[in-house]
Amino acid sequence: MSLAGKSHEVFNQPPPLEGYDLFSSDAALVEAVDREGARWGRDDLAAYGRALGTPEVLALGAVANREPPRLHAFDRFGHRTDWVEFHPAYHQLMGLQVRQGIHASPWSDPRPGAHVHRAAGLYLSGQVEAGTSCPLSMTYAAAPVLAEAPEVVRAWLPKLYSRTYDPAHRPIADKSSALVGMGMTEKQGGSDVRANTTRAEALSSAGDARLYLIDGHKWFMSAPMCDAFLVLAQAPRGLSCFFLPRWLPDGQPNGLRFLRLKDKLGNRSNASSEVEFDDAVGWLVGEEGRGVATIIEMVGYTRLDNVVGSAGVQRQALVQALHHARHRTAFQRRLVDQPLMTNVLADLALEVEAATALAFRLAGAFDAQGDHGEALFRRLVTPAAKFWVCKRGPILAAEALEVLGGNGYVEDSGMPRIYRELPVYSIWEGSGNVMCLDVLRAVRREPETRDVLAQAFEAARGGDAHLDDLFDQMLAGLDGPLGEGALRRVCRDLVVAMQAALLVRHAPGAVADAFLASRVRTRADAFGQLPVGLDLHAILERAWPSAG
Repeated sequence: MSLAGKSHEVFNQPPPLEGYDLFSSDAALVEAVDREGARWGRDDLAAYGRALGTPEVLALGAVANREPPRLHAFDRFGHRTDWVEFHPAYHQLMGLQVRQGIHASPWSDPRPGAHVHRAAGLYLSGQVEAGTSCPLSMTYAAAPVLAEAPEVVRAWLPKLYSRTYDPAHRPIADKSSALVGMGMTEKQGGSDVRANTTRAEALSSAGDARLYLIDGHKWFMSAPMCDAFLVLAQAPRGLSCFFLPRWLPDGQPNGLRFLRLKDKLGNRSNASSEVEFDDAVGWLVGEEGRGVATIIEMVGYTRLDNVVGSAGVQRQALVQALHHARHRTAFQRRLVDQPLMTNVLADLALEVEAATALAFRLAGAFDAQGDHGEALFRRLVTPAAKFWVCKRGPILAAEALEVLGGNGYVEDSGMPRIYRELPVYSIWEGSGNVMCLDVLRAVRREPETRDVLAQAFEAARGGDAHLDDLFDQMLAGLDGPLGEGALRRVCRDLVVAMQAALLVRHAPGAVADAFLASRVRTRADAFGQLPVGLDLHAILERAWPSAG
């Protein structure tokens, strides 16, 4: 006789968090989308949020992360294939996100609020599995640069804009769509791309197209399954940007030799590779010797995605913690109702709402392409936000994981995957110190950025003396000499001031008051130290409605 199930009854465990609308249950996100110009996309995003919240799609994220990609450098006969195999779950998620247009919709369907609408899709997608965001983000960032490239490269744009996902490893002429990756960093240089040693030798020129042979390596070539790559190499006139397809126009493989896939801390469903170029053929994009200037535009978009993506994954960490605390009791009370836990959860909710508000303010600035003031805002605030929002992510995830106790430390909970995912946002597209130095360059090269920031602060003045003081200190600091050693503090203060300004203007009073009390008037060294007298229950109800 089987004794299965006789030892005990399972109770006081939360039900699975599934079958919910990731978009409509997130009040801060819905309001940010409306505020920043994409209210027209509400129904579409709600439908997408419902699709992502189904048990079937949530399961795809877990499987894709559990079954990482594999590189097949050779076939069984010894011929090079340089093909990356992914689990079908990854392809299903990619198909869902390409249909949503996360890879290119602002370029294929431009309209007011298009970047905000697309950012919301990215924010939601990462809550299921963030490993898909890399090829989508790079394609999104590459599209405007490729639109100014030679005709032979511009001819790729319709397939980049396609919403039919085609993962086949074959020439572009035989595919219904395409994705673009990037390869910038090398063993010896990292973020210092000017130290790159990969060489480019001019091969031929026809019309506006200049063809080169590329020889060298990349220590990180992101998303090697992509159909083409933008890479940096040293040409006779200096560091330049090149477009390298996986397959040549005659249907032969290009000279990209993938050596191995990185064994990463997180982001495991996505492939990151090491590659060597053996007479790889590439087309010059931009001017020779102006490679860094060419990629600057792309980097702005990918850094935006780091901020948005980090905020989205932080949101999922918060939701998992709230869901657990709502359904778990200890000492005859639900966890969420116990004062210490209430304080921790409300503090996490403040952090996520502030990150979300700033992420979508930035996305709105990317929609204002012709506005000089918004361009300056992007130039200054994007690297600062990437520094601070992404830096806070792993700390928030660790605290959210702890809400689940031992259950949160177990892989099946999904919390370790969230915890491992968040550090990458601080590293991709420039680590924290690089971001701070970029803020310094923005201030020194374009002093008008100070006036743009002052204008952003002005609408939030007058409600709190401490916040007004922070604004004044921030602006005075930008007016004076900025030493590199103090840049992390400057960037932190800039972001916190900007978040406070947004919350004071747009968030409910309970949220704004608590943010001011905990981030402006005082600063705690850990989550869960909110001052007494705040309406923490209102913050939690907004963060995750009881019916959610």
